[in-house]
Amino acid sequence: MLIYQATKREFLNNVAADTLADTLEINIKEKMHRTTGHGEFRSWENSMNYMYHVLNHEEIPDDAGIAIEYNIPQTSKRVDFMISGYGQTSKPNVVVIELKQWEEVKALSGMDALVETYVGKGLRTVVHPSYQVWSYTRMIEDYNTSVQDRSIQIKPCAFLHNYKPKGNDPLLAKQYQEYIQEAPVFLKSQGSDLTEFIRQYIFRGDKQEILLDIDNGKIRPSKSLQEAISSVMQGNPEFIMLDDQKVAYEEIFKEAVKAKTDNRKHVMIIKGGPGTGKSVIAINLLADLTSKACQAVQYVTKNAAPRTVYEEKLCLGNKKGMTKKRFGNLFKGSGSFVDTAKNSLDTILCDEAHRLNEKSGLRNNLGENQIKEIIHAAKCSVFFLDENQRVTLKDIGSAKLIHHFAREAGADVTVLELSSQFRCNGSDGYLAWVDNILEIRKTANFTMTGIDYDLRILDSPQEVFDLIKQKNDVNGNSRLVAGYCWEWKSEGKKNPDITDIEIGNFKMSWNLDGSTFATTKGSINQIGCIHTTQGLEFDYVGVIIGEDMRYENGKIVTDYKKRAKTDQSLKGIKKMAKADPEKAAKTADEIIKNTYRTLLTRGMKGCYIYCCDEELARYLKQALN
Repeated sequence: MLIYQATKREFLNNVAADTLADTLEINIKEKMHRTTGHGEFRSWENSMNYMYHVLNHEEIPDDAGIAIEYNIPQTSKRVDFMISGYGQTSKPNVVVIELKQWEEVKALSGMDALVETYVGKGLRTVVHPSYQVWSYTRMIEDYNTSVQDRSIQIKPCAFLHNYKPKGNDPLLAKQYQEYIQEAPVFLKSQGSDLTEFIRQYIFRGDKQEILLDIDNGKIRPSKSLQEAISSVMQGNPEFIMLDDQKVAYEEIFKEAVKAKTDNRKHVMIIKGGPGTGKSVIAINLLADLTSKACQAVQYVTKNAAPRTVYEEKLCLGNKKGMTKKRFGNLFKGSGSFVDTAKNSLDTILCDEAHRLNEKSGLRNNLGENQIKEIIHAAKCSVFFLDENQRVTLKDIGSAKLIHHFAREAGADVTVLELSSQFRCNGSDGYLAWVDNILEIRKTANFTMTGIDYDLRILDSPQEVFDLIKQKNDVNGNSRLVAGYCWEWKSEGKKNPDITDIEIGNFKMSWNLDGSTFATTKGSINQIGCIHTTQGLEFDYVGVIIGEDMRYENGKIVTDYKKRAKTDQSLKGIKKMAKADPEKAAKTADEIIKNTYRTLLTRGMKGCYIYCCDEELARYLKQALN
């Protein structure tokens, strides 16, 4: 969707008359039905004056096309500025410019394409502008038929007109050069360099024809993307489906194809416990609906960790020479659909749907409800769900609520259940034992007798770590995790020498690698939490159970007051306790038990446990036999 389009001459006249920002505000209200904040309005006024000077050059044709705030189909993302025309060989070209008001940044080591800067009145971790604009152009190239069929060349760049370059500038650090080469960065006093960059590609004007062609282009995955994702999946043992995984896959695939043609919304709820293969099914569908059904598909989770891991797996398995991170646009956060138009996507595959929130955004103040927005954005919405893995007060994902919004949208609803267990050595017995021992549900599995799973209750966290390290030395896929009962020290978030978790002589840091904790080699010497491991699996997992869960007077008790203050999972529980103590106690108990249930079921072959509460350790040892 083009929010504003004009020729270069018309754009210059609008800026000179001081009417451009007002026009943008009106157009956004009319076309996107949203209001413009004061900060966004001022940023237009500032940035468009700089673009006026960049474009006010006689060798940039007056009839070149100009677009501002182009809303990328399938997303709520908008491209700041586009210039269209023909090159010297008469090929259609578009220059895409990401505009930033930034004045300083901090490079973040060990985190791909991320920087820290002041955004929205606070210091935030955000993507590097070169990566941002490059990923936007890849999205357009991969899904817009006009770009594909006409071979329109899109050249991205970023313009930080307030940013003064300095020696060893963090914005230009070596770790970002891969993306800067794809999308050059122009800084303060480099407007003339940006003018020269544009002149390389816009030699003759097009009277907006190329931009309008892109705006009217149909949405379908490009052939190169289809071939690349198909090549990843072929023969990859990690993504082979078994038994009812395959049955569910075929049923979902059939419904997704049907939804694209019958003009009815389809909603599918796929229920399954840990290790039932929900993510394996989702990734297979992502690949095959893209490559075989030619659909616009996205894999969605709230937490970044599963998205990051599966994106890396696709990149590593790619045999078609696709640029690193080319698959990134297939993976989105659950808050990405606040402003997405109806049926923009063919299929959304929402993994870990129990973790969905009501509101989106950094301050949880955007949108109405993530479930409703996902159903609105796609012709077919698939929700992979385990309600016993809701681990924060904000988690609202439930079959009941999905049914509610599906009925509201007039959608056809299908519910499937996965029962076969592919984690924990194929043992449903271990999961039943965990549920019984945590008093989540009563089962017949009072002991581990006859269950083929390496479960040990150890007397120190050091013993757990030593065992996990031994296993990791063999397979590289074992990790240590803990309940969120220790503060995450702000000064130690990037410093491995500052330890967060201290139990006697045992000292270790919370994971420094964030969403890549599961795959980064050095993270074996760190401790993961629920937010960096949920939705993922390891060969062996070590679990430290903190003082938020104890054994007293013959039963399991939980204590939310023992959770770290930096943990946002139970934010608001104290307020709830004042209003309704019984509800608060029940809610906190469910969240704490679900958290440990999730951590205790991350290991496919074994789990080693240390309990801070000695009585709990004694109880678990007795319950083994």
